[in-house]
Amino acid sequence: MKKELQVGDSVIFIDSHQQEHAALVTNVFGAWQDGYSGCNVVYTSSDETKTDPYGRQLERATSICHVSVNPARAMCWKNVDET
Repeated sequence: MKKELQVGDSVIFIDSHQQEHAALVTNVFGAWQDGYSGCNVVYTSSDETKTDPYGRQLERATSICHVSVNPARAMCWKNVDET
């Protein structure tokens, strides 16, 4: 059973280089053909040079779909318990 995605949920964001990042959902919208919602996320930069007085800088990704509807497996999200 699919869990309804909500703001504040933890997900895995897969970036354009297919690198996975722990992320927090900041917005949820619509539903794609598989029933999963699209979302916006925020995550910690993996670039060690992107730091500021608060620590590693945050990055955002917007309008991302679930990995199941993205054959490229990039710029998408999946649940933390998905492989």
